[in-house]
Amino acid sequence: MSIDIHNEHPIMHPKSMMNRQDLLAIGAAVAFLLSATAWAEGEPARGRARSQMCEGCHGIADYRTAYPNVYPVPKIGGQKAGYIVKTLNDYKNGARKHPTMRGIAATLSDQDMADLAAYYAGDARK
Repeated sequence: MSIDIHNEHPIMHPKSMMNRQDLLAIGAAVAFLLSATAWAEGEPARGRARSQMCEGCHGIADYRTAYPNVYPVPKIGGQKAGYIVKTLNDYKNGARKHPTMRGIAATLSDQDMADLAAYYAGDARK
């Protein structure tokens, strides 16, 4: 059995093959689609409903906790949504160590985190 490499089959013709720009465009599209689905779409109204647990500390200007140490509590209103989600995930997986935040983050689903982030990212006054 011999293969004729000079055969001008339409699929194998050099002009019909994808060029580098085509591959880069496809790769960029796939990366965009994957990154867009990796972050759940947050709904601010659902985030507002879940925010009561946050307001006791983060809703008070210049508030400092006393447990386990004195710690200034940051305002989270106006932060970037991606930063809020990452921070909550860091508490949930133990990368950040504050025990109260770890306990709260452990109860949150990815959707809860996205909803809270959408709510707080929308307004710096929160």
